[in-house]
Amino acid sequence: MPVVHLVRHGQASFGAEDYDHLSNLGREQARVVGEALAARGLRSPVAISGTLRRQRDTGTIAVPDLPLQVDGRWDEYDHLGLLKRYVVDSETRHDGTSASMQRLLDLALASWVRDGDHGGWPVFSGGVVLALADLVSSLSSGRDAVVFTSGGVIAAVCAELLGLGADGVVALNRVAVNGAITKLAFGARGTTLVTFNEHAHLPPDAVTYR
Repeated sequence: MPVVHLVRHGQASFGAEDYDHLSNLGREQARVVGEALAARGLRSPVAISGTLRRQRDTGTIAVPDLPLQVDGRWDEYDHLGLLKRYVVDSETRHDGTSASMQRLLDLALASWVRDGDHGGWPVFSGGVVLALADLVSSLSSGRDAVVFTSGGVIAAVCAELLGLGADGVVALNRVAVNGAITKLAFGARGTTLVTFNEHAHLPPDAVTYR
């Protein structure tokens, strides 16, 4: 039975001009993730990431000996675009802290998932589900995979498997830890969510959510 590990990227650079690169802590999280994956004894693993720099860099640090395949369907949603679309006067309501930003993102994400007019969420989540199906179908017998992606992507997969709506997507996305591992297994009965958001491999002072 193939096993796929979905890894949330290491901490990016919140508040910096270029968010899409790993912080120093993010690079250390990626290194620890690599140790955790090695301890799992993956079988001839395939490594994949989205196109975003923070995803690719997490992958190359974690599994430097594996060629990294890139698939844009594993990219994160555009959180800044969602804020502009769904949260009025977001700048005046954001005090610069991570907690404040998370509150606004929760509002925007919930609105996006519920909003059928734009078709954005169904396209996004459908693309992720299809990417997962394509990945599993490509795995030969006795091979596993590890995917370096983002919190929203992992929330979309888990919400689909659990049959959750907007509130469930937001709840999963909110607690996604940088460098956490979500484990999926595939068998005759379909896809099983084995574990979500595992992060015991991270030291307490290395646990971050943004």
